[in-house]
Amino acid sequence: MNGAVAKGPVVNAKSILTVTILSIAYLLLSTWVVGFKSDQVVLVIIFNTLFYASTITRKFILGFSIFIVYWILFDYMKAFPNYKFSAIHIADLYNTEKHLFGIHFKGQLLTPNEYWKANSTHTLDIIGGLFYLCWIPVPLGFATYLFFKKRREFLLFAMTFFVVNLLGFVVYYTFPAAPPWYIQEHGFTFIPNTPGNTGGLARFDQFFNVHIFQSIYQKGSNVFAAMPSLHSAYPIIVVYYAFKNHVGPMKIVLITVMVGIWLTAIYTSHHYVLDVLAGITTAIIGINFCNFLFFKVPVLTRFLDSYEAFIR
Repeated sequence: MNGAVAKGPVVNAKSILTVTILSIAYLLLSTWVVGFKSDQVVLVIIFNTLFYASTITRKFILGFSIFIVYWILFDYMKAFPNYKFSAIHIADLYNTEKHLFGIHFKGQLLTPNEYWKANSTHTLDIIGGLFYLCWIPVPLGFATYLFFKKRREFLLFAMTFFVVNLLGFVVYYTFPAAPPWYIQEHGFTFIPNTPGNTGGLARFDQFFNVHIFQSIYQKGSNVFAAMPSLHSAYPIIVVYYAFKNHVGPMKIVLITVMVGIWLTAIYTSHHYVLDVLAGITTAIIGINFCNFLFFKVPVLTRFLDSYEAFIR
């Protein structure tokens, strides 16, 4: 859907035809690749509604098309499980985590995930769940802020977000990795088509008698994509652009959310410390790579100029 119109964000016969064709093509392709889902219809409705509603909403959704492309790619990963391309890392990752970060508890050497599972509290369950709910709303909310304040910084942020995800996807397919909860549930045996699991976040759902995380994780694209932790990468991008754009006291809130997400990823057995460190590394590499691409490569700088002019 990115670049849905060719000569600026205006509604005319050509743009109507283009958006309509792309919407139908997306629904048909998605049905063929991953099967029909109501989420696909919702995405198309949101895109079309914002495209036709007003000039500013049209610019907004065309700018956010970068995030839409990411979501589509993430969704399509379901059709191409990474374990069909590379061997799954289960026991080796677990043993490395225990060797590097193991905690002695009651005569046993435990991974941090195992330690916190044995020492969980309702207070930590609630705090951790609230932090983990921020992992997508915070980046999208910050992107919205940049869109209305600094359009070019918004595009840089969105491009960086996209590139970091692509880097993460590359690692997913070259180094498929089981999350900690997988071993807690299934041991070291590889089981294809294992459904998503809420891990320790189930305690949050149970405490409030809701199904928030259950509904999120049953839609996951791939269980064996724990490294790098993109949950841990996203807040790094947000904090970097927050400092770059001098957002004031909000930086403290964003740093708190960032650290909270890192700790919750481990506390709830969704990621190893190694996964979190890999996510942080991926974000740093992606940020520096994008700074090089969009400031040092003329053709990409001109592309960014054109894109900015297109949605300004």
